[in-house]
Amino acid sequence: MPTLSRLSAAFAIVLTLASCQVGGGMTSSRAAPVLGGALQIGVPAGYCIDGKASRESRDSAVFLMGRCSDAMKATPALITVSIGQGGSAGVMTAGGPALAAFFASNQGLAMLSRSGRAGDVKIIAALGSGDAFLLHLQDRNVGEYWRAVIGVKGRLVTVSATGTDDIRLDPAEGRKIVEQTLDALRAANKPAA
Repeated sequence: MPTLSRLSAAFAIVLTLASCQVGGGMTSSRAAPVLGGALQIGVPAGYCIDGKASRESRDSAVFLMGRCSDAMKATPALITVSIGQGGSAGVMTAGGPALAAFFASNQGLAMLSRSGRAGDVKIIAALGSGDAFLLHLQDRNVGEYWRAVIGVKGRLVTVSATGTDDIRLDPAEGRKIVEQTLDALRAANKPAA
């Protein structure tokens, strides 16, 4: 079972990546290979990957998505998908109670916080959703939003949906978008039959 320090190290890389900001240059696709084909980013309907703001290193990545210009029916939101190093998904074996305890610790809260300060974020709810772990958060810098943690092909992946400075995202709608992104991610990485 992963220790607190192992949980901390795995989440530190992925959650730090998730604090990047969005730019321009949207590209449309329902799935995109990343990290040399290690896995696919699943894109929910109505949203597009922002290629200019997304970043990919040798062994980790962060992808930002927004509403496609031609998808006005999609809710305006900023979707962030952060992918950790190979093997980082092992922390998911700790299970829901251990993950909840880690995120409730000062170290976990600091990692979740956009400012890096534990006092700036509060966990409203932490729950399992199939193979994912969901967190409903209140962040002083972002407001109320949802974040999910899931293991995909051995890599720890986080997904969040937030509003923008101009348009706030209703928390219920945010959870729906996170769940849609998780579904797209699962579908894109489904083993071939």
